[in-house]
Amino acid sequence: MTRGRAPTASLVVKVGGSAGVDLDAVCRDVASRWREGERLVLVHGGSDRTNQVAELMGTPPRFVTSPSGHTSRYTDSDAMEVFLMVYCGALNKRIVERLQRLGLPAVGLSGLDGRVLEGTHKRSVRSVENGKVRVLHGDHTGTVERVNAELLELLLEAGYLPVLSPPAASYEGSAINVDGDRAAAAVAAALGAERLVILSNVPGLLADVDDETSLIPSLTLAGIDAAMASAGGRMKKKLLGAAEALRGGVEQVVLGDAREPAPVSAALAGRGTVIAVSSREE
Repeated sequence: MTRGRAPTASLVVKVGGSAGVDLDAVCRDVASRWREGERLVLVHGGSDRTNQVAELMGTPPRFVTSPSGHTSRYTDSDAMEVFLMVYCGALNKRIVERLQRLGLPAVGLSGLDGRVLEGTHKRSVRSVENGKVRVLHGDHTGTVERVNAELLELLLEAGYLPVLSPPAASYEGSAINVDGDRAAAAVAAALGAERLVILSNVPGLLADVDDETSLIPSLTLAGIDAAMASAGGRMKKKLLGAAEALRGGVEQVVLGDAREPAPVSAALAGRGTVIAVSSREE
C-alpha cells in the first residue's frame, strides 16, 4: 500500500492451529470488534488437525530442525496434499462458517488465491539428525516475500473480512508451505496495520516453557534475539514473525492466549507478551 494513506486494516490477527485453541472464542471476539467498526484480517494455522489427518491417511508428519534451531514441517508431495486438504478445505471453511453465523461477511482464501502470498520455492531443507546435518530434497516450502495487498484491500474496502491461510504460491505458480506466523507478519506490514496479534495455546512468551506463570509481559525488538535463544518449540517462529512485523512498520505485536474468553481483546489490553520497537531503536 502507499505510505501516508490510512491503512485499510488496523489489525491482523493470527490464530494458531495447536490443540487447546478456542476458535469459537476467537471468532466471537473478532465479530464483536468488527461490529464496533474495527477492520481486520484473520490468518489461521492448522497444525494439530493436519497432523491428525496425516496419521489417518497413513502419511504421518515429519518435522525437521534446522542448524539454527528452528523446527518446521517437512513438506513432500504427500504432505502437501494433506496440507491443502486441511488448510484450504475444511478448516478454513469452518472458520468462515463460524464468522458468518455471527453475522460477519467472511471470505475464505488461501495464499494461493490471487497470489495473496508469494515467495521462492525452497526445494531442499537442511536438517540436524543425530548431531549431523542432512540435506532433504523434494521439499515444498518457502518464505513469504510478496503480499498482494491490493486484493486484501479490495475485499476490506468492499466490507468483507478476509480469512487467510497458507499455503503460498511460488513464483512458478506451485503451492508452497509457509510459516503462518511469518505470513501474518508480512500481511500486517504490507497493509500498514498498526498491530499484529499472534494467538496460541500458551499465555505468551514464557521464561520457563513448563511454567505458564512465568510469562514475560513485554519485550523490545532488540531483545528478541536473546529471547529466541531460550524460547521453545514454535515460539521461535512467533518471535521471528514479530521481529519481521516490527521491522516492516507494524507498531506493536502481542503474543496472546487463544484460550481466553475474549482472546483478541485480552491481548490488545496487554494480557500476553507485548513487543514493540523501543524509542531508542526507532
